[in-house]
Amino acid sequence: MSGRPVWRRMEPEVLRWARRRAGLAPEALAAGIGVRPDRVADWERSGRITMAQADRLARRTHTPLGFLYLREPPEDSLPIPDFRAPAGSSRRPSPELLDTVHHMIRRQAWMREELLEDGMDPLPIVGCCGSGSMSARCARAMRRHLELEPGWAATQPSWTHALRFLRRRAESAGILIVINGVVGNNTHRRLDPDEFRGFSLTDDYAPLVFVNGADFRTAQMFTLAHELAHIAEGSAGVSGAAFTESHAHDIERFCDGAAAEFLVPADELVACWKRVGTIDDSLQAVARRFRVSVLVAAWRTVHLDLIGWGEFRRFYEAYRLEARSRRLATGGNFWNNQNIRIGRRFGSAVRRAVLEGRLSYREAYSLTGLRGKSFDTFIGSIERTS
Repeated sequence: MSGRPVWRRMEPEVLRWARRRAGLAPEALAAGIGVRPDRVADWERSGRITMAQADRLARRTHTPLGFLYLREPPEDSLPIPDFRAPAGSSRRPSPELLDTVHHMIRRQAWMREELLEDGMDPLPIVGCCGSGSMSARCARAMRRHLELEPGWAATQPSWTHALRFLRRRAESAGILIVINGVVGNNTHRRLDPDEFRGFSLTDDYAPLVFVNGADFRTAQMFTLAHELAHIAEGSAGVSGAAFTESHAHDIERFCDGAAAEFLVPADELVACWKRVGTIDDSLQAVARRFRVSVLVAAWRTVHLDLIGWGEFRRFYEAYRLEARSRRLATGGNFWNNQNIRIGRRFGSAVRRAVLEGRLSYREAYSLTGLRGKSFDTFIGSIERTS
């Protein structure tokens, strides 16, 4: 063996696609794989690259290695409807979003087979609203299926408790809930809340809701309600920012409306509305009562003619600037994170399948993103609380 590097000729356009897909400048890619920036420029000009360098490039850009051997860049597309951009346009998904959606589809498919094997019936909450329903009717149906009493949010001591309470009610209704701010457990691959806030995967037996946990906590509450509305309406898709698209998809407007009514019922808001102090003071009072963001509070009050559109627009611009500065980073206790990244309902099913010998540890590691002692500890935590 000579030990000389093995060179390959790849398509420069494909190499450029891999870098741009990962959102990396040439200098950042070079630093990430340990070469000079001019070497990256040479790859993208000539296509001449060693196999070892191609492997490092694939790993750094989170691109399947086989894609680099294609004659032209593949078309990155989501396997579910994309509601992030205005109707008639498109927005390229990041590798992080694509990998997360595909992982959740695998998780859902496994859970569906488990439930069918157990002879479970279809869940009544899936599609309970129908495509012709009004948002308010959908919100009432959601509260009924989740067994939520009027004023339930006000009984929770904080936004965090309210979010946890709603998540557990949804899981009890048979919905898989995942809240995560990174790809799997890879803290180096953070999910961007400016790219997407969540998505839903509908299924009669194993519907799944994913909430971007990199977003700030009060926004997660609305995202969870919005994606639950997708499940109740029977539609899957990836969601972008709330209340901001002037030409948003009809289904997004419907789910925004259903989520807003679900979290802040109109009759309860009108009954408790008091214009005291500044508009910010009044909206903060609504947000605290219903455990929602002040944006949701403002959106509800303007649609109920409790404040004017001019006030709403001024508030919204100030809110956007402040929200960016106070968005919470992913962190906290590792095991608490696993409870929301994996979900107790899904984790319990994996634990049972492993113990009964129907699922190998290797498959369980792949489904949960945990391995070895980390997996054993998580399974043990589920056993103690189940």
